Amino acid sequence: MNPILESCLEDLEKRIDPDEEDRLYQSWLDFVDNRFQGGYFLPKRKHTSTPGVEWPLVSINSTLEDYDHMALQQYRLCSQQLEKADGNLLSVRCNYGTSIIPLLFGVQPFIMEESAETLPISHPLNDLDAIRNLVAQGVPDLKKGHGASVFAMGEYFKEIGKQYPKIGRYVHAYHPDLQGPMDICELVWGSRLFLDVVDHPEMVHDFLALVTETYTTFMHAWEQVYPFQLDGNVHWGMLHKGTIMLRDDSGTNFSRCMYEKFILPYDQRLLDEFGGGVIHFCGKGDHFISLLGEMHGLHAVQLSQPHLNDMPKVYQHTIDRGIKLIGLDFSAVEKAILARIDLKGQVQC
Repeated sequence: MNPILESCLEDLEKRIDPDEEDRLYQSWLDFVDNRFQGGYFLPKRKHTSTPGVEWPLVSINSTLEDYDHMALQQYRLCSQQLEKADGNLLSVRCNYGTSIIPLLFGVQPFIMEESAETLPISHPLNDLDAIRNLVAQGVPDLKKGHGASVFAMGEYFKEIGKQYPKIGRYVHAYHPDLQGPMDICELVWGSRLFLDVVDHPEMVHDFLALVTETYTTFMHAWEQVYPFQLDGNVHWGMLHKGTIMLRDDSGTNFSRCMYEKFILPYDQRLLDEFGGGVIHFCGKGDHFISLLGEMHGLHAVQLSQPHLNDMPKVYQHTIDRGIKLIGLDFSAVEKAILARIDLKGQVQC
């Protein structure tokens, strides 16, 4: 551990107030377990905490090659939360971008220039024969691409937590960004996927099944590093029931019928396997929101752009069915209040 990281971690350790973090966690737990009384849940720490040292800003690209830089980047976010009296729980993750699983399948990484400060992505295959070969080969080696670094960084977070007890107790290391089956499929397959779901649907299903199996294998391996908690798990600083957060950004590009056929079954397999969780999507997803409302083990939905969605329809198929909305932009809450929509204490913003 380099001296700069050590100094910053000592600063964070001093500034974590156990009583305040326990109070905040209990408020989240009350929200998750339906004990929260109010229209919407807007958590907040009671006081700010100014850092006692200067936390350096490290580049995203440097974190991909240096565990100390990854730790600095992630724990710096926690420092900022304390400084702003933010109401989310302190959390870190192995932040290697959206292509953690796609890289296992042999796609080539794409890393932006350092000045772009953007997480890495990958080049898709756009090759049906290559997809056939991947299906024939089965689950790939989990240590390919960034895989080995993800698990090593997870172990490093555990080591830091042992050295700094308050960090170990109050900073949650949440699961890496494994996306969802269709998001992974698109990243590996490429844009021709949107034609091949019609021209070669069985091949798409075969690859989605492999992706789901790979996701399952990877997440169980991650679970050996960080076992999931029984009372709820943290993602992006938000506590939710269940264990995983699936990402269905690609789903916004499919019709409701296609979503039901190519996305829903594989998401459901993962929710069943891991005891439920959350689905996230960016963009317009109100055309498939009724399908989410019927899923087993879906405890919350996190959508990032409410202004693109028919929110009364979203509320009908989420909070009216006991599925929470978490991380909702406050502008949507304000509109709901003006429209006299009862948020039933099921919305966090």
